[in-house]
Amino acid sequence: MGNSGAAPRPVSRPMTSSSRIIFVGASTGGTEAVKTLLLGIPPDCPPILIVQHMPESFTASFAARLNMLCAPRVIEAQGGELLESGTVYVAPGHSHLRIKRGASAYVTELLKTPPVNRHRPSVDVLFDSAAEVIGRNAIGVILTGMGKDGAKGLLRMRQAGARTLGQDEASCVVYGMPREAALIGALEDVASLDGLSRRVLSLLGRPG
Repeated sequence: MGNSGAAPRPVSRPMTSSSRIIFVGASTGGTEAVKTLLLGIPPDCPPILIVQHMPESFTASFAARLNMLCAPRVIEAQGGELLESGTVYVAPGHSHLRIKRGASAYVTELLKTPPVNRHRPSVDVLFDSAAEVIGRNAIGVILTGMGKDGAKGLLRMRQAGARTLGQDEASCVVYGMPREAALIGALEDVASLDGLSRRVLSLLGRPG
């Protein structure tokens, strides 16, 4: 489902207060997990914000590789971008990624504040902003990874009315972050890696 020779991507549009937005967190094993998830997502998807624990020297090339392989446009977030449909925003390895309300649309924000859970970017920082700003219109997905980054943020998302999904143990490289999320009641549902994109699409009311 790559872009070589594919039809042009649909014209993107800024997101309004009623729009759905997808938030994804991953660590160890996440580069392939994120790719698999995005390969099942259509080009006219809602905005997707991703934190993948990764050194800053690799995040731009990671986003560029995903952009070549996947139907949506994938970019490394620079901060200040209007969130648009059909676009995936990958946190750069040097900064936390958040979402905030702009004058007329949602906007990305980068912060060089101290690490959270020993990570910058931190999944918790992204998920906390989703809970605060988007609430029930958010979908949170936690993928394979070591540690607990993202678990508490995903719980806050669920408490704010968001839909929350976790990768199942059998398909994780490291069943750490999804396990921690499950233990504290942050997960509404779990799915195998191969089934997560279909589950996300079903939450959006689209056929998988």
